[in-house]
Amino acid sequence: MINLFNTHIESLSIHRVGNKSRNEPIFLSAFPYELNDELTPLLKEFFLKPFREKEENYYRFNHEADLEFHTLHGIAKKVFEDPSAIHQASQEITKHLYDQSSHPHIKAGEVYVTYFENMLLDNEKVNAIGVFKSELKTDFLQFKEGENQLDIKLQQGVNLNKLDKGAIIFNKVEAEGYKILSVDSNRYDTKYWLEHFLEVDVFEDDNFFTKKYMKFCQNFAKDVVLPAEDKKEEVMFMNRAVNHFAKNDTFEESNFINEVFENPDLIPEFKHYKVEKAPKYKIEDLTEFPIANTAVTAARKSIKNVIELDTNIQIKMDFINPESAEKFVEKGWDEEKQMYYYLVYFNKEQKS
Repeated sequence: MINLFNTHIESLSIHRVGNKSRNEPIFLSAFPYELNDELTPLLKEFFLKPFREKEENYYRFNHEADLEFHTLHGIAKKVFEDPSAIHQASQEITKHLYDQSSHPHIKAGEVYVTYFENMLLDNEKVNAIGVFKSELKTDFLQFKEGENQLDIKLQQGVNLNKLDKGAIIFNKVEAEGYKILSVDSNRYDTKYWLEHFLEVDVFEDDNFFTKKYMKFCQNFAKDVVLPAEDKKEEVMFMNRAVNHFAKNDTFEESNFINEVFENPDLIPEFKHYKVEKAPKYKIEDLTEFPIANTAVTAARKSIKNVIELDTNIQIKMDFINPESAEKFVEKGWDEEKQMYYYLVYFNKEQKS
């Protein structure tokens, strides 16, 4: 989990890259940019806002041979060992980005390379390198007072509310390729930023395993529990699964199965489903791992807890108090109407 509130921009270098295949130039600034009190908070928000709003999916530098041959890993390691080398490193990073900018769809833009201090990652203070790129320009109006007339001038600039591309390289687990976050708002070439420039792979940590296992459970509920039981049991299965993750620090598969499965007939189905589907989620041999609370919170928000009926009626189940659905919601069949029904017990209607 990251906390960016106390992050400080220690250094900022700004360059520009064009599209190499169109022979557009590269411009490298000779010196770091001199920040001021007015601009610094605006740029900090511009750089970091997308990472606060985005789910934390970590990456790591990866090379098919060895990390010592990875361009950005080598540059990052040099900077973390000597932060004063950040501006020269920013030029090397921009040259590397320019070399990858050969696809005809890739747009020219400004490159910002920062050295961050006091980032909080997993409750530990770390420094980081930020690499950001602005591509799309926004039209805006400038006004100038004439002698007796207000004049309009149309100009173009960068919208500070939308960062086009960005990556934060945290000074953590260097031997594994560092922990990295990335955003890409303009997916006109999905391989350009992640695969060609950053050259990253998924960082398989507690957050990754928690998220993958819960997604696997969600699909099991949809593919197996729903056809075997009904929509209520699908929702309640995921409810029990999420609550199991939420109240435990460590996941242990046998405990999970004993607690979550109310219908023992589904346990062999679960084990078979895991053998069949596990490679897709990279959980083939995963039976025990520390649980990441941030992944559980994100999963709880994404899992639907609503039974939608073809009569344009919805029944919303409460994930916080699951016993209510077990005690006060019953499903049945009406012979006369030849329709299913849900019977809901209550004492009084709540005021909204």
